[in-house]
Amino acid sequence: MLMIILGLILVGLALGSFVNAWAWRLHEQEDVKLGKNPDKKYLARLSIQKGRSMCTFCKHELAAIDLVPILSWLYLRGKCRYCHHRIKNDNPISEILTPILLVVSYFWWPYTLTGVGKYLFSFWIVFVVAFMALAIYDIRWYILPDNIVKPLIILALIQVAGQIAIYGISPHLLSTAFWGVVFSSGIFYSIFVLSKGQWIGGGDVKLAIVIGIILGGPTMSLLMLFIASSLGSIVGVPILLAGNRNVRLPFGPFLLVATFIVMLFGKSIITWYKTKTGIY
Repeated sequence: MLMIILGLILVGLALGSFVNAWAWRLHEQEDVKLGKNPDKKYLARLSIQKGRSMCTFCKHELAAIDLVPILSWLYLRGKCRYCHHRIKNDNPISEILTPILLVVSYFWWPYTLTGVGKYLFSFWIVFVVAFMALAIYDIRWYILPDNIVKPLIILALIQVAGQIAIYGISPHLLSTAFWGVVFSSGIFYSIFVLSKGQWIGGGDVKLAIVIGIILGGPTMSLLMLFIASSLGSIVGVPILLAGNRNVRLPFGPFLLVATFIVMLFGKSIITWYKTKTGIY
């Protein structure tokens, strides 16, 4: 077990470092493409697959010593070693949180880590990393980019298709995935239409498709929506009461945190609720 935890920490540190670069590169690519004369060479440098890590200010390529998760940031105090300017949008939060989330997921995974449970956990690691990138992107730029959300929809469908291929067609599996999408994305789409995009964005609706497939079933989806709304109120209401009505509060991070909670603890929460209320 110790080796597994150590492995998850190391993988989490590396992926957490990647998440920051991933979010910044995607946003930078969009900015460049929207320009009148897009710099193709710069776009090539921004490639997620082929581009080298660079300072967000002077664009100097970073050496390996600059890329050690957390330690490099502490040693350089968040500044570029070459231009000494503070590296824009660079902080160790994702590098700290990602390994923590992976280890927590391992300890409180609601399935056995064999068979289908192990299969789902491998997908969950990818979802956690992508969710971290989405949260960072939404907090910084108030949007959930299609470049991340749409591949996640495909990945979620591949997860379900893989389960069917390995274990055969399961009416229960298909039903829970379907109703999860209907309840989570359907409710969000209704809010989006009624508010004309003022209360939530189209990215939230698309993200809800992913979440609905992952969590499955109306109960888990509704619990996720309840927790997300509660978290949003806990953070948002004090801001409004303080008179800060111009503060924009992205809803995506609350959705993602709620999804993490429900994925790991949703079944236990529902069982506890039924026991306390006597509703079955």
